[in-house]
Amino acid sequence: MTAVLEAPAARTGHDTVPLPRLLAAELRWIFRRPRTLAVLGLLALIPVVIGIGLTLVNDPTDNGGGPDNGGGALLASAVNNAFVLPIAAIVMSLALLLPLASAMAGADAIAGETAHGTLRGWLIAPVGRGRLLAVKAFGVATVSVAAVLAMCVTGVVTGLIINGTDSLFTLSGTTLSLGGALARILLVAGWVVLQMWAVGAVALAISSWTEHPMLVVASVLAADIVFTILGFLTSLNWLHPFLLTQNWSVAPAEVLQDPMGTQLLGEGALRALCYIVIGLSLAYARLSTRDG
Repeated sequence: MTAVLEAPAARTGHDTVPLPRLLAAELRWIFRRPRTLAVLGLLALIPVVIGIGLTLVNDPTDNGGGPDNGGGALLASAVNNAFVLPIAAIVMSLALLLPLASAMAGADAIAGETAHGTLRGWLIAPVGRGRLLAVKAFGVATVSVAAVLAMCVTGVVTGLIINGTDSLFTLSGTTLSLGGALARILLVAGWVVLQMWAVGAVALAISSWTEHPMLVVASVLAADIVFTILGFLTSLNWLHPFLLTQNWSVAPAEVLQDPMGTQLLGEGALRALCYIVIGLSLAYARLSTRDG
């Protein structure tokens, strides 16, 4: 009896869809969420509010007698300085709002779809889990880029409208050209985006283990607060190099000096890359064993 060999059936499902099409669909899904647009709009307004506020106060370093964590000095430098304003706004938002945007995106990417029952279609379809994670990570990374760039654009425009193009000074007193100032601002933006990618990777790792998006957001923000507190404890100096939030408030200020420093920026970038690798690895390990 002759065995009849049948040609394997053509695979159907998400793996037949080109990756660019999947990425475009993910972005459409992300930027149709009202909460995503609301957070991006809020972040874009922060430099505008700060710029207007600095023109209305007499002493920007006066915090009402409360503790000063360095923000007052940075705000004082932003007065009549279109170069410092966007950087000061981004640094202040690093404390909560920018991590919130990345955490929300990471929570919606996996836990949010699990809660709505849409992730199961991805998991049971003949699509690689690595491909699934790549699409979700791309969406989270795009939100982080959009958030930081929105602040940069509104910060630069606000600073130039209020102070003019002749107000681009470093903290060392040297004057920058418009192109030079924009290059340094983009350097800070790229560094902050890398930090937010690390936050997003951690959010994806947590999101892959739960179906409750708010739990992901709460966990990431709680970790942000705990890391910040641990960074103030001198008795834990040995732990500080491992904290993602270490030097978040001071590293961007290196670009405000002339000559520009890079030590803190380099350390922060390396630390963020380590968090990205660990976070995405944990997320992939969970997705590779998940059925629904």
